This record gives sequence, C-alpha cells and structure tokens, in this order.
Amino acid sequence: MKPTLLIVDDERGIVDTMKAYFSPQYEVLTACNGQEAVQKAERQPDLILLDINMPGMDGLSVCRTIRAHVACPILFLTARIESADQIIGFQAGADDYILKPFDLDELAARIAAHLRREQRRISPSNLRFFGECAVDYSARTVTVHGEDVPLSRREFDILELLSLNAGQVFDRERIYETVWGIDGDGSSDTVMEHVRKIRAKLARHTLHSYIETVWGCGYKWNG
Repeated sequence: MKPTLLIVDDERGIVDTMKAYFSPQYEVLTACNGQEAVQKAERQPDLILLDINMPGMDGLSVCRTIRAHVACPILFLTARIESADQIIGFQAGADDYILKPFDLDELAARIAAHLRREQRRISPSNLRFFGECAVDYSARTVTVHGEDVPLSRREFDILELLSLNAGQVFDRERIYETVWGIDGDGSSDTVMEHVRKIRAKLARHTLHSYIETVWGCGYKWNG
C-alpha cells in the first residue's frame, strides 16, 4: 500500500503541481485552506506538507489543532523563515521546514527520508474534529483545545451516539435504549442527567454548546 501524503497550500497551482508529481509514488490528499486540512487529517496521512501563510486558519493553527492526534511528520512550507519563527513552528509540532521555491526532486528526497526515519507506530484511530473539539472513538477520548475532557463510560457512549449522527435528533427514550439497552433498569430521565454532566464538563473548556436541546423532541449534536 502506498504511503499517504496530505498537501496543504492556498495556492492551487502549487497543490496541483505537487499532486501530479507525487501521485505515482504516494496516495495524495489535498487541501487549500486550514479548515479543510483539519478535516483531511482525520484520514491519518503518513506525512503532511503544510503551508504556513494561509488566510484564515494558518498552518501554525492547523498544526496545533491536529498535532496531539496525528503522529506523522509535519513539514512546513514557507517562503522565508527567521530563527524565532522556526522555534514557534517546532513548538507547535512541526518536524521540518521546506523553503519556497523548492526543487521537487529535493523535496521528494526529504519526504522519503522523513518516512524512513518515522518510528511512530500507532494504531489507526477513528478520529473526528468538531471545531476545537476532537473525539477519538477508538481511544474513547475527548479533548478540547488539546485538553482532556474526562467522561464516564455512559457519558462517552451518549456523546459518541450524538456526534456520529451530527444533526440528527434523538429523543431520551431512544438514547436510553441505545446506550443502556432495552433491559436497562433505569429510566430515560437518566439520560437528561448524563447530558447535563457532559455539557458541564465541556463548558469548562469551551463556550460552544455541542449538545443542543430540541424542545419537545430530544437532543442533537451541534458540531
């Protein structure tokens, strides 16, 4: 199986050129802005080429958002770099810098070297990003701004159900039957208390309300 590269740059011409060059050797994912890059990172590429200077969400912000969840090398692409900027980038989680304009053959050699040296061996995770919130369904963890949000087993089960079906409304009875099973010895009122606890824990890290109440109907995930 070919290694997967994620190429991120707001200049479409650069993205297209690199994709055409690397496609014979790698599976190539592309993104032209920071938000798209974060979403594509969910696919756990083997290496990321990330432009720093993008409008909106820049490369540094992308790196900080995904670094705790993506183990692969991240190589920054930049037109110029000062020592102080390099330090900031490495602190954000970058593994290397590539100066523009670059020779594609040299870039290919640099990528190959990083992949050879890559010793991180993590099991692929089922990961989704919802703004500043990251949910790892394999590890059953939730982080906001990189900080852990400790959830009980049932709390995570509810969050998992809602977030995997974002926008869909679930009434309390359906949530209870799905999470506790039809043989549960409690009641749907238990769901309301668990949702309250999940909201309180998330509220310690963000002002965004991820679980929305649909009055008279139930709850839905507002990612």
